Amino acid sequence: MFHSRIVIASGCAAALVAAVVSAGADVPPKPDATPDVLVARQLLERANLTIGDVVTVAADPAGVRSRQFRVAGVYEPTPDPLRFNVERLEARLHLDDLLSLTADPFDPASNESVTSINVALADPAAAATFSGAIAARLLLRANQTADAESPTFTVIDRFHTAIAAVTVLGSTAFLLALMVIRAEERKETVGILRLIGISRQSILIEVIVEGLLVAIGGAVFGVAIALLAQRGVNMIFQARYDTTLVFVRVTPSIALRSVAVAVPVGVIAGAVASWTLLRRTPAALVGR
Repeated sequence: MFHSRIVIASGCAAALVAAVVSAGADVPPKPDATPDVLVARQLLERANLTIGDVVTVAADPAGVRSRQFRVAGVYEPTPDPLRFNVERLEARLHLDDLLSLTADPFDPASNESVTSINVALADPAAAATFSGAIAARLLLRANQTADAESPTFTVIDRFHTAIAAVTVLGSTAFLLALMVIRAEERKETVGILRLIGISRQSILIEVIVEGLLVAIGGAVFGVAIALLAQRGVNMIFQARYDTTLVFVRVTPSIALRSVAVAVPVGVIAGAVASWTLLRRTPAALVGR
């Protein structure tokens, strides 16, 4: 079954749909002849419609060319990151119903022509070859739209990368300062260990293992906080914009990447801070 879509744009003079009137005493039911239409959840709620209502849909703002349709169901519009703040007042009609509604009465061929065709390839990698073959055989221009990244999202991705780099560098410096302070507080303990015969290498290994455990614990705690924040952010913004769009998603690859960065940074910071103590003599560490 083929479907097309009519978008009801609030406040837009060029909207395809000019009026949606719910069923009432003035609209006689047509159980056999009235075609079906699917309406978006937002439109169903805004117009106070129910399944089975008869609505009038027009293809021009004046409502001259109009037809009656019966609401057969409701659907959730596909989330669109570029339109998350736009109220999705939409309806889906059968293709023949849409053609009969939007056809130009002064152009007999208007209901037999199309302006674009979407083609899904079994092998997306062959899109360039397919586009070239279409352009060579037909007077058509084939454009690849699948996986096309919007320039807006390219800029956002680069901005997030820059923010992440600055955050990692700043947090590394802050962590190193904390580890140096922590190492200075333990200098007497390190000095006593050196005096009783424990080598620098053994103490350094112990510090590295300790730093590794702390880094892993911190990374796991950070991922847990991110998962909680993800749920909270999505709930707030989905309710704010009445959409099912996922605004924040912590994927396994992102979590593993965070752990892969956090663990080495924590271990290296702890080792560097402790090495500043291990270079001193045991007498200097214990204050003698």
